[in-house]
Amino acid sequence: MKLKHVLLSAMIIALIFVLCACGGDKEPTETPEPSYAPPAVNTEAPDSPEESYAPSNGGTSDNGTSNNGSTPSSQLGQTADAGSEYLQKMVFIGDSTTYGLKAYNVLPASQVWTPTSGTLALFNQSIATILYPPTNTEVPITDAVGMAKPAYIVLTIGVNGVSMMDEDSFKSQYIDLVTRIQSVSPDTKIICNSIYPVEASYEAKGNGINNAVIDRANGWIAEIAATTGTKYTDSASVLKGSDGKLIHEYGNGDGIHLCAAGFERVMNYLKTHAYI
Repeated sequence: MKLKHVLLSAMIIALIFVLCACGGDKEPTETPEPSYAPPAVNTEAPDSPEESYAPSNGGTSDNGTSNNGSTPSSQLGQTADAGSEYLQKMVFIGDSTTYGLKAYNVLPASQVWTPTSGTLALFNQSIATILYPPTNTEVPITDAVGMAKPAYIVLTIGVNGVSMMDEDSFKSQYIDLVTRIQSVSPDTKIICNSIYPVEASYEAKGNGINNAVIDRANGWIAEIAATTGTKYTDSASVLKGSDGKLIHEYGNGDGIHLCAAGFERVMNYLKTHAYI
């Protein structure tokens, strides 16, 4: 009898649990999807420094006009972007202001021909040597050109000389270099590049290299290009601020040489002022 009571009590308790469970069976509450806003990606280019330029006497502006309102007949005007393939056809010959093209890996070393020291003065160009990449030896400029016969040469020379050479000697030395290159590689297209500007801090050194004499020399280079049947390119114009000096962000800190960003500006200018 006692066992029956125990079994009955157990059954009642079990029934109570089942009823409670059924009565509390509610629809589960959905957990909302976590909202997630990914961090914003900055797709805007950084603010560019001022690039407008009012040239001083002897210079040319970014649109290719000289100070008297005319464009030198030898000056390359704006074109469609010729692309990286165009740049790959070029050899750059010059002084320490050209050396940075390979130092900053803007161009392969095979395209940048400068002396090992980096220094190439216009007044001794006839005896100067450059490091010829295929042989990794120093050879005279015209020997290298005669062996390689590149499609294009971009010549950037003259900053080592503008403070001490008058117009006649500057033009005489520059023309001599160009004509000697033409004699060993007549099919090479020569682009006479403008001398790059310097910063105000460099002008303050008082060593005679300043933007006034550079602008004057660039005017001579444009005339030399016309005389020799070559082309002049005013890449310096995109490196200058409204004061006519090198924009600080384009310099490497010493006031006269470009950094990678400065060289990239020059490369873009060459591609959009192509010699086709």
